[in-house]
Amino acid sequence: MKKLLLVYVALIGLFMLYVYHAHFKEPVANPWDTRGLQGDLNETYMMITFQSGMDYWKRCLKGFEDAAQALNVTVEYRGAAQYDIQEQITVLEQAIAKNPAGIAISAIDPVELTDTINKAVDAGIPIVLFDSGAPDSHAHSFLGTNNYNAGMNAAYKMAELLDGEGEVAVITLPNQLNHQERTTGFKETLEAEFPAIEVIAVEDGRGDSLHSRRVAHQLLEDYPNLAGIFATEANGGVGVGDAVRLESRAGEIQIISFDTDKGTLDLVDEGIISATLAQGTWNMGYWSLTYLFHLHHGLTEPQILQTREEAPLPLYVDTGITIVTDENVDYYYAD
Repeated sequence: MKKLLLVYVALIGLFMLYVYHAHFKEPVANPWDTRGLQGDLNETYMMITFQSGMDYWKRCLKGFEDAAQALNVTVEYRGAAQYDIQEQITVLEQAIAKNPAGIAISAIDPVELTDTINKAVDAGIPIVLFDSGAPDSHAHSFLGTNNYNAGMNAAYKMAELLDGEGEVAVITLPNQLNHQERTTGFKETLEAEFPAIEVIAVEDGRGDSLHSRRVAHQLLEDYPNLAGIFATEANGGVGVGDAVRLESRAGEIQIISFDTDKGTLDLVDEGIISATLAQGTWNMGYWSLTYLFHLHHGLTEPQILQTREEAPLPLYVDTGITIVTDENVDYYYAD
C-alpha cells in the first residue's frame, strides 16, 4: 500500500511540475517584439531603374538604403544605362534569376514590362512599382507622385505666371505612363479652367537635354507668340532652359520643369526656369523597401494592382509634390 501511495505522490508531483512549466515559466520572447522588425543581412532586395546614372534616382536609392539599414537587410541597385525598354527587361530578367527577397522597379514603359513583372511575381518574388507604373501588371503596390494632379498643379502655376492667357507647349516622354498623366493633367486643367491659355504643341523630348534643347529651339522659331513651356522631366527642363538662355528670352518664356537635380535648381536660382515640381523621391525608396519586407516575411496578405480591392498595404500611395521657385530653391540643394 505504501509503495502504491508513493507512486501516486510521484505522479502528482510530476503533473504539478508539468503544470508549473507549462503555465508559469517565462515565455520565450519573439525577437521582433524586443528589437523591432529585423531581417538578415543575407536577405537582399533590389531597386531597378532606367537611365541609372541620373541624379533623380539618388534620393530614391537613399530612401531604399535608409530603410535597409533600419530593417537590417541588404540592397542592390541595378538599372538600364540608357532609355531603352529592352535593356530594362534584360536587367529585370537578370534580377529574377538571382531570386532576391523583393524588387522595387520604376517601369520605363507601362505595357512592355508587364510580362516580365508578372514572371517575377509568379516566381514568388514580391514586386512593388515606384515613380513610373505598369498598372496592368501583377505588382503588389505603386508608390509615386499622383502625376495627373502634378500636371494640374503645373497648369495652375503656369496660369499664374501668364496671368491666365497665352500660348504654351509641352515637352514630354509620350510613351511613359507618368509623363502621359502629367501631360493630361496639365492640358485638361488649362482647357477646363483657363480657356485663354492654348496648348499649341506637345513634343517628345526623349528624356535627353540636348534633344529637348533642339525641340525648344524649333518651338520658339515656329511659334513666335509662345509664352510658356512645361517640361515633364528634369532633362527636358534643363534643355528648354538652355534654349531660352541661348536665345536671350529668359523671363519672357515661362518654364515649368520637374524634379530637383542640380542643373534644374541652378536654372531656377538664375530665374531661367520659373518653377519646378519636387517629388517625394526619398519616400518612394523608403516605403518601397518597407512594403517588400512585409511581403517577403508574410506580414501582410499580398494583393495585386489589378484587383483594385482593399489590401493591408495600400495599392497606391501618393508620395506628394511641392513647387520650387527662386524663393525656396536653397532648401532643395543636397547637403
